[in-house]
Amino acid sequence: MTSSRTPLPATLLAFTAIYVIWGTTFLCITLTLRTMPAFLSGAVRFLIAGGLMYAWLRSREPRPFAGLHAGGTALCGVLLTGIGNGFVIWSQLALPSGIAALFVGALPVSILLLDWMFFSRRTPRPLAVLGVALGLAGVTVLSLNTRAIAHNARPIYVIAALTAELAWALGTLLQPRYVGAARVRNFTCLQMLVGAGFQLLMSLVDREWIGFAPSRVSLQSLLALAYLILFGSIIAFSCYSYLVAHVAAQKISTYALVNPVIALALGAAVLGERVTPAAIVATLLVLAGVALVLLQREPVRDLRALRPGLAAVERAEP
Repeated sequence: MTSSRTPLPATLLAFTAIYVIWGTTFLCITLTLRTMPAFLSGAVRFLIAGGLMYAWLRSREPRPFAGLHAGGTALCGVLLTGIGNGFVIWSQLALPSGIAALFVGALPVSILLLDWMFFSRRTPRPLAVLGVALGLAGVTVLSLNTRAIAHNARPIYVIAALTAELAWALGTLLQPRYVGAARVRNFTCLQMLVGAGFQLLMSLVDREWIGFAPSRVSLQSLLALAYLILFGSIIAFSCYSYLVAHVAAQKISTYALVNPVIALALGAAVLGERVTPAAIVATLLVLAGVALVLLQREPVRDLRALRPGLAAVERAEP
């Protein structure tokens, strides 16, 4: 919770950062993909971001990764930064940025559903159940009408976005088993590097090197990638970590209500993406469902237990 000693301006700036920056990352991913392969761009992004974070951690302690659970970190790295982020990037080869953001925006619904079915098995309150139903209905409307929104969006891209969301939710639920809040920065740094390695492997599997020439990468794509590295992966994460230490978790999680709206608006204004009636209906259903899941009056305890995992959710970045 926010204490009386927590500077209000710093808290407001941190909230502004995660609301705005994470809402803009989907636009920057689309700009990066104009001249860079999907998985390769993700690998480069998280390799550099993880390397810079490691250098910062190394300046503060001699062995930043000492004491971390190697297997658990690797698993979460594959689920979060590898599949969770990489498959979202790949899906944006065909999906509009705002639509990809909506799939990711339903993350709190997926977390609650998976936690209910496979982890705590704690029955959610009625409002949360209604929120899950509305959120799933929104994702269903979105999935069934994707071709009307983006003509080249084959089902495989929708499956990739859904797989990414489920992987991110699973990684978020698993993370508290392997790291405490005091080591979450170190954990996130290592899982970024593991995820970068996974995305590099996927780049080879997808044969992205065919036809790719680094000399053809545009300045626009490079600037977008630099933005994702500096703002999306380092600055926004630092702001999120600050909020985790000072503000109730259910308040922090409201970024899931804001990011898709920003992404949809930017996609329409900057990229000329279509906002169809089906997309509007899906947006309203997803946001209503997420709101009911996040803003119910119940278990601050449960949400706090997820704090370490939520700290890895960059994106709701991607």
